[in-house]
Amino acid sequence: MIEIKNVSKRFGGNEVLKDVNLTLDKGDVVAILGPSGSGKTTFLRSLNFLEHADTGTLTIGGKTYDLHNASKKQIREVRRNTAFVFQHYNLFANLTALRNVTEGLVVGRGVPKAEAERIAKDALDKVGLQDRYDYYPSQLSGGQQQRVSIARAIAVNPEVILFDEPTSALDPELIGGVLSVMRGLAEGGVTMIVVTHEMRFARDVANKVVFMEHGIVVEEGAPEQIFEHAQHARTREFLQQIDPETDIEAAPISTPVLPVSAPAAPIRHGALEGIPRLAQPVPVLA
Repeated sequence: MIEIKNVSKRFGGNEVLKDVNLTLDKGDVVAILGPSGSGKTTFLRSLNFLEHADTGTLTIGGKTYDLHNASKKQIREVRRNTAFVFQHYNLFANLTALRNVTEGLVVGRGVPKAEAERIAKDALDKVGLQDRYDYYPSQLSGGQQQRVSIARAIAVNPEVILFDEPTSALDPELIGGVLSVMRGLAEGGVTMIVVTHEMRFARDVANKVVFMEHGIVVEEGAPEQIFEHAQHARTREFLQQIDPETDIEAAPISTPVLPVSAPAAPIRHGALEGIPRLAQPVPVLA
């Protein structure tokens, strides 16, 4: 189980996260929805110490970490158990797809080169890039580059993969391939937290949907609850703005929450278990 409690974050006078909580079981796929500026990305980045929260705790791998006062050793431990997929791929332009996956294993985690190449090839195969090992990022489409980024994430066999709007930088015709890979990961039992505007993915693949606005969790629940029987008027309004054809039954509203300020093959269940979890984090790319 992964537990995230009481996460708050302020940038100057702007309180962007206000006591956010979330619990995941192994294999859960959580989709976080919300308008721009709602705190979704800041929340996700706080879980990997790409941002330092002002308050909050993260329980993962059997240990609880203070998201504000973690030591360097504790940050390394958290990053060993998590992987981050960025909006804009963050690949090394001068390295091949294979080297982009092996680099963090060899340099960051001390994996022997031959073993790192075996792990990297297995990960690239899982995202449908078995014929692109020696291609540089400039020779790959945006969707293929994002799949390399996903391969880099699954290569370290984390407890959870954090996706920050992984399709937002892609041309519309390339989105399907990335979502297909993510669907395969979900079918393989990979735990994921996904910040996304892809409503079909949230409805069809996630087993929990969270709607955020103004730094708070307005509502969370199973996809059918959120998309068909949302309790809060703001949730219904947001979903209908994103997809005007969404037909949400008007449920009784509880106390309002107001602001205080190429396709891959499905991955079989357990297919990632043979990849060892290693000691050092993959370097975070700028």
